[in-house]
Amino acid sequence: MSPTTPPPAAPYDPARLLDALLERLQLKNDAALSRLLEIEAPTISKIRNRRVNVGATLLLRMHEVSNLSIDELRLLMGDRRARLRLPAEKRRGAGPR
Repeated sequence: MSPTTPPPAAPYDPARLLDALLERLQLKNDAALSRLLEIEAPTISKIRNRRVNVGATLLLRMHEVSNLSIDELRLLMGDRRARLRLPAEKRRGAGPR
């Protein structure tokens, strides 16, 4: 099994995603990854320590620089949800469709 392929039914772990990106992009550390993703270095640390979630914008940026599909990136971090949903506060204000 390659380092970019998580074990089946792997638990949620955004650090695994960051480690896979470091390896795939042949970067030395999180600072280099933050420069490539054009985000601040402390953000990588916050993601690694689960204080900040990997948002849609960052996931798209990771897709752009790594050429991994969004599904592959989500699988690497253990996100197995079939569909993403908005928080309840944002759904209430959306109105009927």
